[in-house]
Amino acid sequence: MEAVRDGVRRGVTRSGVRARAGLAYVTDRIIDIAPRVPVRDLAALRRQFPGLGPEEIADKLVAGAAAATSTVGAGIGAAAMLPVPPAIPTELAAEITAVAAIELKLIAELHEVYGLRPQGNLRQRSTAYLHSWSSERGIDVAKPLTINAALGGQMKRELRQQIMKRTVRDLPNLMPFMVGAAVGAVMNRRDTRRVAGHIRKDLRKMQVPWDALPELPPLEKPTDPVRIGEIPTDLEP
Repeated sequence: MEAVRDGVRRGVTRSGVRARAGLAYVTDRIIDIAPRVPVRDLAALRRQFPGLGPEEIADKLVAGAAAATSTVGAGIGAAAMLPVPPAIPTELAAEITAVAAIELKLIAELHEVYGLRPQGNLRQRSTAYLHSWSSERGIDVAKPLTINAALGGQMKRELRQQIMKRTVRDLPNLMPFMVGAAVGAVMNRRDTRRVAGHIRKDLRKMQVPWDALPELPPLEKPTDPVRIGEIPTDLEP
């Protein structure tokens, strides 16, 4: 009996190690793709939605992103996710990554709409958006040191842990292939809207009116943009 208990304990330990390895892999994939997520700047968004104000455009962006995450299939991006540690199914890893990319794009474009583009280059802004996504908070662009500090070794480790916690928390919402496509779609849509609501609440407090913004340069384009599918942007909220 004691040998059986020892075997069970070893099995549980090995499973825990594999699960952590799988989550760490997915976390690193999310960090890697963040600078590759294509983002429309404010000028592009205003051209795409002529005559609309910040709140109206933000509503459109949230509706489009929620529709996109609700239709993310378990197989989207699977090819880009291989190989995956056995504790994390390829389909689940692909879905987590696809949903994260869609929500990172949404968060970046919401910051543009509210006149709150973070300072720095593409990678620095991407790091700031990762912090925003994993903490579900808007970026305080009045504190550029916070953004710059995110590139330090300790901050990178903290960011990795933060993203991993976010991924663990969202796992029940990211398994439509296990709970059924219809249920998974509703859960993904609800979660994306919740994240957007938290971010917009912060951004409204710090919002810079468009007529008070200095002329901003076009956003730097990623050289190898990640393919996250066609995100609808003309849906009503």
